[in-house]
Amino acid sequence: MGFSTTAIHAGQEPDEATGAVTVPIYQTSTYAQEGLGKNKGFEYARTQNPTRLAVERNIAALEGARFGYAFASGMAAIDATLRLIKSGEHVIVSDNTYGGTFRLFTRILAHYGIEFDFVDTSDISNVEEKLKPNTRMVFLETPTNPVMIVTDLQAVSDVAHRAGARVVCDNTFMSPYLQRPLDFGVDIVVHSTTKYLNGHSDGIGGAVVLNDEEDANWIAFVQNSAGAILSPFDSWLVLRGTKTLALRMEQHDRTGRAVAAFLEEHPAVRKLYYPGSLSHPQHETAKRQQRGFGGMVAFDVGSLEAARTVLESVKLCTLAESLGGVETLISHPATMTHASVLPETRARLGITDGLVRISVGLEDTDDIIADLDQALAKIS
Repeated sequence: MGFSTTAIHAGQEPDEATGAVTVPIYQTSTYAQEGLGKNKGFEYARTQNPTRLAVERNIAALEGARFGYAFASGMAAIDATLRLIKSGEHVIVSDNTYGGTFRLFTRILAHYGIEFDFVDTSDISNVEEKLKPNTRMVFLETPTNPVMIVTDLQAVSDVAHRAGARVVCDNTFMSPYLQRPLDFGVDIVVHSTTKYLNGHSDGIGGAVVLNDEEDANWIAFVQNSAGAILSPFDSWLVLRGTKTLALRMEQHDRTGRAVAAFLEEHPAVRKLYYPGSLSHPQHETAKRQQRGFGGMVAFDVGSLEAARTVLESVKLCTLAESLGGVETLISHPATMTHASVLPETRARLGITDGLVRISVGLEDTDDIIADLDQALAKIS
């Protein structure tokens, strides 16, 4: 089946009890048992829920995976995935990773004996150099948040697998419509479903999808044991979102290209970060492994004062954290999404005080550009 057909139908058969074409919200904590050891496949809602099961099957199908698990947030999904790693083992991470991921790895999991190295994974030699006998995972973001560095998924997967390490990719920025990491050798894909999969800025959630049955059984065990599950209502919201994912991502991509082209030519913009630009250092890699370039764009205006002027002058764009919704969101990574990253690390990664990140929404393209134009014009 094609992507849109899969998005609308996978995991979403008509309800057996009523024939409802939309999966119901099974808002229950427990299920009546037919007898001792006899049930209809559901015992307790932390362990199983029909609405959550539907969205797990749906996202797994969209990524081309056998197994899927839905969590209460993207960070809960990442945390569950890292439970595959034991004390004394080593993980290589994309150095320009999301601030919440950096915080989880360095300020929580590192205290339990897991060793982390953060490197620029767009250069495969950096990954090879950091591989150790105890390396068990390479954790990637591509494109990265917020400076949009692209990593060659197949190249990293080949190197990591020769060393006996799993490869995990956070695919939140692209969604499975624009990028399917499992097709390039990646072992596990994680998502913040809060973003493009939901697409409407009205729910928090996360997902883990994979093909290896042994690892899947462990993720399921962690999901049930720790209990950071996606609620029935939030599961239903994601199912609502994925039905239009293909349409939304096409528009995000079209508008993202137009906004990036405008910013690249604007005299107030010092530097553009967008894989769709011919000037992007990994543009060819992005073309090869992505179906498009998406709606995430970042640009540097040179100083905190200039960034503040833009962020406080926009009228259509909304100053807010998060991304992937129907509305255009604009943010300041240094003080918002990446505030937990040390200042010297932010400087090395290019997350300057003048950096602005845009999640391009579904408004009319001309209106988004006009709003940015009038805000940029106010930079003295």
